[in-house]
Amino acid sequence: MLKLGLRVLLLIGASWLFGSIAADVSRGDPPSALDASITQWFHVRATPWATRGMLLFTNLHSTAGISLFAVLLALYLLWKKEGHWILTLSVVLPVGMLINVLLKQTFLRDRPSFTDPILTLASYSFPSGHVAGATLFYGVFAAVLCSRLHAWQWRVAIVLTACVMVVLVGITRLYLGVHYFSDVVAAAVWSSAWLALCLTGMAALKLRRRVRGA
Repeated sequence: MLKLGLRVLLLIGASWLFGSIAADVSRGDPPSALDASITQWFHVRATPWATRGMLLFTNLHSTAGISLFAVLLALYLLWKKEGHWILTLSVVLPVGMLINVLLKQTFLRDRPSFTDPILTLASYSFPSGHVAGATLFYGVFAAVLCSRLHAWQWRVAIVLTACVMVVLVGITRLYLGVHYFSDVVAAAVWSSAWLALCLTGMAALKLRRRVRGA
């Protein structure tokens, strides 16, 4: 019941926050002062060595990188005969990334613009696909690991580590100047809501199968 309650709270809270951010973006308002200042703060502090590191880390979490991670996780789950988690991963990640593409095409927000950009992309900005992919993958990965551990300390450590990875991906997108802060936050919260919805649905499906089997 505690897990279910936490997932419901996450779903409600994340959905509300995304709706608030999306409402501002849908009006076509210019980026907020916070968005502009954070993007500019990272841009003026760029250095060659930091840029190389940011590009490496962000490319590892591109669509191709996240897909590779997902395939490796799926192969491990297949080896362990964890059909439930394979189904969960198959629903959470591909459908989630498709939703993110649809959101980009819905809001059509232009990316930040600089006279001396570090990286330029032709696609739209809102919400961040890299952050969404990282949130979905690390969310499922953390759920798989937590299902195997009973000590709450380990579970907290795993969830915090997953959150740190998502934050780091978000920082790379801000540093490279291809996203606003609201793009990153919106991607993290909507994908968290989708993750919570899928995990809740899959848990209910697993329970139903167990009851039928009994």
